[in-house]
Amino acid sequence: MDHLAAPINTPAHAHTFTQLLSPTRRGARLARLLAVMQLHAWDAPQDLTERAELVVGELAANAVLHGLVPGRCFRITLAFEPSARRLHVEVTDARGESPPHFPAADAEPEALLTGGRGLLLVAALSDRWECVPYPPGGKTVRAELSAP
Repeated sequence: MDHLAAPINTPAHAHTFTQLLSPTRRGARLARLLAVMQLHAWDAPQDLTERAELVVGELAANAVLHGLVPGRCFRITLAFEPSARRLHVEVTDARGESPPHFPAADAEPEALLTGGRGLLLVAALSDRWECVPYPPGGKTVRAELSAP
């Protein structure tokens, strides 16, 4: 069975934004800033924008840190459904062989200093999230957030 990272399935009335960014710390920072600017332009609820800023920042930082392939960009995609007050976030990078994972449940607190905290944050701030392959060798991490 093929597992393809199908694009976000959004209604025709949804707002969308996609941007390729350099796989650098600056690119990750820019992803976060662009997401906030775009959500403000779409008049997204403030609490949704604040959570999205953190989620995009973490996923973009992971794409740069764990998804780096020299010469390959990472992509951020946002799809906002105003009527449903729902935001879909996707971050795609070129390294599918390194999927994100939570730290072990019995991990010592010191182990969290070296990684894994970001996904805990993404899970806490999102309604749901997943990681799917993006052929030919990348991956897409998706998160869905909704405003009350």
